[in-house]
Amino acid sequence: MLRTPVRLRRFVLALAVLSSAGLHAASNVSHPFAGVTYIDRTETSPRDIHMHVAQIDLEAAGLRFRLTPPSGKLETARQTTLDFLKQEHAQIAINAHFFIPFPTTDTEVSLIGLAASDGNVYSAFETPVQNYALVRDAPAINIDSANHAEIVHRDAKSPEGKHVIEKVKLWTALAGSAQIVTDGVRTIPIYDDDMHPGAALIPGGPNDYSNAKSWYDVLQARTAIGISRDGRTLTLFTVDVRGGSAGLKVGEVADILMRDFGVWNALNLDGGGSTTLAMEDPSTHLAAVVNTSSDNAAGRAVGSNLAVFAAPVRGVLP
Repeated sequence: MLRTPVRLRRFVLALAVLSSAGLHAASNVSHPFAGVTYIDRTETSPRDIHMHVAQIDLEAAGLRFRLTPPSGKLETARQTTLDFLKQEHAQIAINAHFFIPFPTTDTEVSLIGLAASDGNVYSAFETPVQNYALVRDAPAINIDSANHAEIVHRDAKSPEGKHVIEKVKLWTALAGSAQIVTDGVRTIPIYDDDMHPGAALIPGGPNDYSNAKSWYDVLQARTAIGISRDGRTLTLFTVDVRGGSAGLKVGEVADILMRDFGVWNALNLDGGGSTTLAMEDPSTHLAAVVNTSSDNAAGRAVGSNLAVFAAPVRGVLP
C-alpha cells in the first residue's frame, strides 16, 4: 500500500472521476502548502498504475527551489530524496538527474547533464556514454531566482558546455534523458538506423535497444518535470512500478502530462529505483516518501534532488 502521511490525509478531498478513456480512475487531491496541489491518483488504463503528482503555482508567495549542491571530488554526494528534504527543511523533494557511476556503492558521483544550484553551474551539457537512452546535450529546465521556469538549450559556442542560448541566469537547473513534450507535442527520441539517419539515440546498451525495442518503451517507474504553456505551473510527476502499479512507458507519461495536467514542455528524469517523491506533513512537519520505491522503502540514494520550499496554507488548522 502506498504511504501518505496520516495527518496529510486530513487535508485530502477524495474524488472519483472517469478518465478520458472511459475507465475508472480515483484521485485524492489536497492543497498541503500555499500554491501546491498534491494528487494521489490510481488508474486502470493503460494498465493498473499509481501516480503521485505535485503541481506548483510559481507565483505563490514564499516559494523557492534548491537543487543538490556540488560536493566531493566528483560533482555530488549521493543522498536519498527523503534525507535531502529533511536536511533542507523543505516541504517537497523529488529525484532529478541520472548519474554515474551506476550501479555503485560509492557516495561521490557525477551528474549527467546541466546542473546549477543557487546560481552555481557545476555540471555541463554532455554526450552521455548511455547514448542508447540519454540524448546528447539534453535540454534542461531552469528555475531562476524569481521562480520563472523555462526549458534551456546548450549554447554550441560555449566549449565547456555550461552556457545556454536563452538570455537567462542559470539558477536552479536540472536535466534528464530527453525533452519528452515540446510545445504541446510528444517528442520521444528515436534510434539512428537506415530509416532514421542521425536520430538522437544510438542502438545498443545492455538490452540491445533499438527502434524495435526502445528504452523509452520499457514499463518502469518514472519521474518527470513539466511546465504549463503560460509558464505559471510547474508539475512534478512520478509513477510507481511496485505496490500494485505496473509502471508506464515514457510516451504514456508524456500523454498524461499533456492531457491531464496541462503540461506544455516536459523532461524525463531518472526513473526506476531512483523514482522518489517525498513530502512534509503540513501539520506534524514529519517527512515521508509518499510513493512506493522500487529500490527500498526509504528510496535510493541518488545523485541529485530538487527541493521545493513552500509556505503554510493560511487559515488551515491541524
